[in-house]
Amino acid sequence: MAKRETPEVNAGSLADIAFLLLIFFLMTTTMDTDSGLGRMLPPPIPTDEPPPPPIRERNVFEVLINANNQLLVEGSPMSLRELKDAAKEFIENPMNLETLPEVVVVELPEIGTIATTPKAVISLQNDRGTQYQTYLSVQNELQRAYTELRDELSRKTFNKAYTELDTDRQRLIREVYPQKISEAEPRNVGGGS
Repeated sequence: MAKRETPEVNAGSLADIAFLLLIFFLMTTTMDTDSGLGRMLPPPIPTDEPPPPPIRERNVFEVLINANNQLLVEGSPMSLRELKDAAKEFIENPMNLETLPEVVVVELPEIGTIATTPKAVISLQNDRGTQYQTYLSVQNELQRAYTELRDELSRKTFNKAYTELDTDRQRLIREVYPQKISEAEPRNVGGGS
């Protein structure tokens, strides 16, 4: 009886096939990217200049996020959906209230005489335990407040959305509503376990 030989499997192209599959999956798979905030940092203050004058309390809109992702705005609890409207009222101060930022009347080309609050600052402080998504949501609501105010003024003055204006007109609108959000370094605010 003759001894049977077992046939060999040609594995020479197996590495090529594995490599092609790897490339296929790398090219077709989507990677999740972290969302972030595009912010332009102010230039550093030269050490030879005197410190800026203190900001009056009425010109500061305090937003605090604790470790439980709860908002405390101007010392009172507030829901995220109320934040944008509260920030808009603070930035605009339409009734010229003593508890909101100082109103200054300015004359701007193409806009005319308009009341503005150039000293208004939004102060954002969060706890080290705050979830990043909550922090982003708060930032988005504050940004929406500025965006809506700028868009409303743009439509009223130029009959166009703010994003449709040329850069000179956008600069004029930003003079009326300059975005001033001051972020303090995270600390242990409380509310966590």
